Amino acid sequence: MKILQRILLFTGNGKGKTTAALGMALRASGHGMRTAIFQFIKSDPSTGEIAAIGHLPGVEIVQLGRGFVPDRSSPDWEAHRRAAGEGLERARLAMASGDYDLIILDEIAIAVAKGLVNESPVIEAIKATPAKTVVVLTGRGASAGLLELADTVTEMRAVKHGFSAGRPARKGVEY
Repeated sequence: MKILQRILLFTGNGKGKTTAALGMALRASGHGMRTAIFQFIKSDPSTGEIAAIGHLPGVEIVQLGRGFVPDRSSPDWEAHRRAAGEGLERARLAMASGDYDLIILDEIAIAVAKGLVNESPVIEAIKATPAKTVVVLTGRGASAGLLELADTVTEMRAVKHGFSAGRPARKGVEY
């Protein structure tokens, strides 16, 4: 029986996109599967996911981003774009290697939406991934091309969020 490539996309303005993807990494680890997680925006090594993943066998995480993405007019924007491009190349090599059962491109949709990376090389890298490797994409503002490429799309919709009511981000909940 031929294995069909699986591509899942978690998008939308609601909370839980990265959390859903990390849940898949937890599940894969429980089955002895190898997972690589590439975070395209995040840069804080003290987050809960970084600490926890060190305890999950077969799961690697790499932060490729430089944190909050500034306006294109900012002198820092180009450094963010370079970091995302270098990150995409690292992720592409991992996807093409066939060494992983699950690859997560965390915040790739927002990296595309903000112009840090172009959509076409992302799609090309995903299409070149062996069919046995599941690819999970996350991030707000998923492009039409990413939506079309994915076989499963879940949109997280914000109904209410504590941050809007002035509640600060909380350890173990938002990071």
